[in-house]
Amino acid sequence: MARANAFYAQSGGVTSVINASACGVIETARKHKKQIGRVYAGKNGILGALKEELIDTSRETNKSIAALRHTPSGAFGSCRYKLKAPEADDREYARILEVFRSHNIRYFFYNGGGDSQDTADKLASYSKRNDYDLSCIGIPKTVDNDLPYTDCCPGFGSVAKYVAIATREASLDVASMCETSTKVFVLEVMGRHAGWIAASSALAQEKIGDAPQIILFPEVPFVDADFLRTVKRAVNSKGYCVIVVSEGVRRKNGRFLSESGSKDAFGHVQLGGVAPVIADMIGRKLGYKNHWAVADYLQRAARHIASATDVEQAYSLGKAAVELAISGHSGVMPIIKRVSDSPYRWKIGHEKLSKVANVERFLPKSFISQDGYGITAKARRYLEPLIAGEDYPPFRGGMPQYVRLKNLLVEKKCPFKFFHNFFPPTSLESF
Repeated sequence: MARANAFYAQSGGVTSVINASACGVIETARKHKKQIGRVYAGKNGILGALKEELIDTSRETNKSIAALRHTPSGAFGSCRYKLKAPEADDREYARILEVFRSHNIRYFFYNGGGDSQDTADKLASYSKRNDYDLSCIGIPKTVDNDLPYTDCCPGFGSVAKYVAIATREASLDVASMCETSTKVFVLEVMGRHAGWIAASSALAQEKIGDAPQIILFPEVPFVDADFLRTVKRAVNSKGYCVIVVSEGVRRKNGRFLSESGSKDAFGHVQLGGVAPVIADMIGRKLGYKNHWAVADYLQRAARHIASATDVEQAYSLGKAAVELAISGHSGVMPIIKRVSDSPYRWKIGHEKLSKVANVERFLPKSFISQDGYGITAKARRYLEPLIAGEDYPPFRGGMPQYVRLKNLLVEKKCPFKFFHNFFPPTSLESF
């Protein structure tokens, strides 16, 4: 492929290391000037392509781009927006190719989860059918760790580290006060369908009986009576009970404990918060004084305590995406392949986007303890290397220092004046 420009975009929920992948993409592209000219970043993800809001990353210094490696959140803005199937309505895809032609964009890098990989896959197929030479590469990112084929997903290791640390520290607090105060503490973590994050809280344990005494997984149906008996048994034994619950825990009928009734832009059921539901049940049925907390954005934004393994893998996958593209690949996603557990060794491979898109990887049954409230030794062997090492950002005045890019837009060449007539604002749900 002759020298052309690249488009990079961030999609879905951001993480503490997604910018490390962006750093890997941009720094690697700058080393391959014979193949790649400018790297444009989409303002607010794929919306940047649809609206022709292209950020010119060449206007940023090498120092600023390097600082992305230790900066959390999405430096260019992300969005939750799912393109329709081109067979049903191809206007969005036609619009993207119109913008790409105008700016000589022949490389497309989409950094996100399963829905994002689906978008990259569809665009790869559409561009090929329409004789537009475009290399489409997906870059994995999700704190939920639920993409298939890759050993782990960038963003997960750092969330796992944060949750394990928070669980250990909170448990010390509860243990010190349980005689006359709080008996039960409930921590809610992310994980709609897969319990990877909840499972990582078990890394807080140093010996049998340590907190968390109970972990609630989406993969294990919630049974009120059994759960309450287990809480009571833990309090009688330890004087307190720490519970970590995945947001997606559900009953045998498949209904979420915290289902709110609304849906997000991807069509996923909106969850309203399961920690207060659990805490209320404990208070009403057992009479224990309790507290609850929701890790929410704190867990995915905590770059100050990111896993060194996670940062390295996020950067490496961004770098690999560019290398795959310039070597002629399209419709693929770079992946992490585990070579060994101890010492932990891994390498980069790749897989077809068509096999990755819209496929969720759940916590294996072999990772969940027999009683359904903990993890196995096999799970611990898998999880421990992913939280290993510290990669602190620079600090000044006691606060971490993060970069804010200029994010200068290029001049539009094909403005779509009636964008909102085609795609109403209500359909463009971003966050």
